[in-house]
Amino acid sequence: MPMGGDWVDIEQEQAERGDETLVINMGPQHPATHGVLRLILETEGETVKSVRPGIGFLHTGIEKNMEFRNWAQGSTFVTRMDYVAPLFNEVAYCLSVERLLGIEDQIPERATQIRVLMMELNRISNHLVAIGTTGNELGATSVMMAGFREREMILDFFEAVSGLRMNHAYVRPGGVAVDLPENGISQLRDLIAWLEKHLPELALLIKENPIFKGRTVNVGVQDLSACMAMGVTGPILRSAGYAWDLRKTQPYCGYDTYDFDVPVENTADCYGRYLVRYNEMWESLKIVKQVADRLEQSIGQPVMYTDAKISSPADLRVGPDGQGNSHEHIKHIMGESMEALIHHFKVVTEGFRVPVGQAYVPIESPKGELGCHVVSDGGTRPYRAHMRDPGFNHLQSVPLQCEGGMISDVIMALASIDPVMGGVDR
Repeated sequence: MPMGGDWVDIEQEQAERGDETLVINMGPQHPATHGVLRLILETEGETVKSVRPGIGFLHTGIEKNMEFRNWAQGSTFVTRMDYVAPLFNEVAYCLSVERLLGIEDQIPERATQIRVLMMELNRISNHLVAIGTTGNELGATSVMMAGFREREMILDFFEAVSGLRMNHAYVRPGGVAVDLPENGISQLRDLIAWLEKHLPELALLIKENPIFKGRTVNVGVQDLSACMAMGVTGPILRSAGYAWDLRKTQPYCGYDTYDFDVPVENTADCYGRYLVRYNEMWESLKIVKQVADRLEQSIGQPVMYTDAKISSPADLRVGPDGQGNSHEHIKHIMGESMEALIHHFKVVTEGFRVPVGQAYVPIESPKGELGCHVVSDGGTRPYRAHMRDPGFNHLQSVPLQCEGGMISDVIMALASIDPVMGGVDR
């Protein structure tokens, strides 16, 4: 069978072969492919003989577009990559830019706390989508409804903080766009109480469900040696028994100051990946409660690096209510200093300059290692920006997990990988 090529060529070759093998397209538009992913299956009856993933249907040229926008505008692009976990894209990008700027140690503590809060809530919302859609693909719509109900509560909080439910562009080089709203802490406490009450429902629905276990236990098996060979990270790797989590092994954003565990399983199958994700939600909730306590102590502290050559001297920003600074505020700041006015004009029109160099900062996204590699030529725009999305690497494992199994097992294996094609194709 040719590597790639047109469907006509595949069909013609199959006709010449004359055996009982069927060549089947799953996708690119298919409810179980988690986006526009095409899987080319060769089957004998219900048994899968070979699988070839076909990607690129959602390619949007984001990384190339970033070369024509300034460094601050990069957050708006990267947040649209993995659109189920957008805040992780933003943090990985901003940490890389801050490393090039040499200001990693000067990010305000409150801004770092808010980043951790938003990431861990986003981790929970991502896992709710992963578990919910897995249940839906088994025909258990109630699992998806429960998962998406809890996710809506998290998205409501994101909207209250950033003004948007997704594609936030909330994390910026130097900190975050705006502080929590006045009632942010109380709304966060309500959200924590809601999640503590309702997350157990997902376990009641599927953890010991014989149908769910029948479809996931010993399905999509990828042991530790296979994970290491394929560059697998995240819940897939941890389901094979290896407690590799960048929040512990290569801490960033002060994760080494938080108390949490890294859930692992030894099943290396779809069921183990579900257990890891479910347990990770509780660990994330544990971190969120610690962040809430710290945020109560840091009220009033800055949330953005204050160098006028990087941030806006006038502190111009739009809050989650859609309203910007008052006219009196703008007049007061920009009418008193000619230097501030000049810096403001240059930062807004050109963007800030980043020293020559390159940086790569990996973080632990809900799906695995998400890294951002940025290269600067000393200008106001990235010379090159590239994201290492874990889903791109993990899709290579589809043949390893599925060949020799049933067609129905492909659905479960793909769901357990949890790819988002916006991140895969970029």
